[in-house]
Amino acid sequence: GRMVKQYEMLKDDPGENKQRLAFSMQYANQLWQADTMFGPHVERKQTKLIAFIDDASRVLCHGEFFFDENTDSMVRALRSAFYKRGLPEQLLVDNGSIYCSQEITLICARVGCLLRHTAVRDAAAKGKIERFFRRVRDQFLIRQLDLSSLSSLNQQFTEWVEQDYNATVHSTLGLKPIDRFGFDLSRIRFLSPSQTTDELFYAEATRTVKKDNTFSFQGVRYETPVDLRGKEIVVRYDRHHLGAIIVYDQGRRLGQARLLDAVLNGMSRRREA
Repeated sequence: GRMVKQYEMLKDDPGENKQRLAFSMQYANQLWQADTMFGPHVERKQTKLIAFIDDASRVLCHGEFFFDENTDSMVRALRSAFYKRGLPEQLLVDNGSIYCSQEITLICARVGCLLRHTAVRDAAAKGKIERFFRRVRDQFLIRQLDLSSLSSLNQQFTEWVEQDYNATVHSTLGLKPIDRFGFDLSRIRFLSPSQTTDELFYAEATRTVKKDNTFSFQGVRYETPVDLRGKEIVVRYDRHHLGAIIVYDQGRRLGQARLLDAVLNGMSRRREA
């Protein structure tokens, strides 16, 4: 029975020695674990905490309570984590739908982070984030919290994480997680804050450019920044404020699409004639 169990454990991912997951990664940001837990009720609605923990240092990279556990919340949490702590080489998630969404897969691919899914029933792989959630329940949620709004809950949580959890000596490490994380700062890839960095977190769609060098997106017509007639392009856009539409051709950023002003275009064509 034990042999079979051991074989079963190794079977679903032959290249991965499951035993190895019991050991820690050597460096900060080699591997993060992500998961969701149910939080307290705010405004009569159940909250969900999305959190990312670094395997080697046990630093909580980012944690945030949301009302909805959806792709949108996940993208926001991931974005905050990447900006705050740099980019992990691997992100280990479970098979929940938000962690399998196309957006998350895309974002990880864009920043060069390998997205790995834990095998079904492989609880050991997520032990560290589970232990962190236990601490949230035993040490944070037992406090007299101000639960009048989501933002006040998140503010209290961030304070507890940074002043308490990340800054308290971890029994296994014998160090404060934040100090352990600091040892590896020179190895860590950080994101530079800029508009093009923000585009790493945009949603994307494919469009075919028409003969007049325009394409339609969400009911609006745009002109491509360079001549791309007849080509299939990828457009990236912020899923919340339909502002800039950025045109990419085979991974190359070509710039912002121009909102088509048909009247103005007609006039300039007449002037040229």
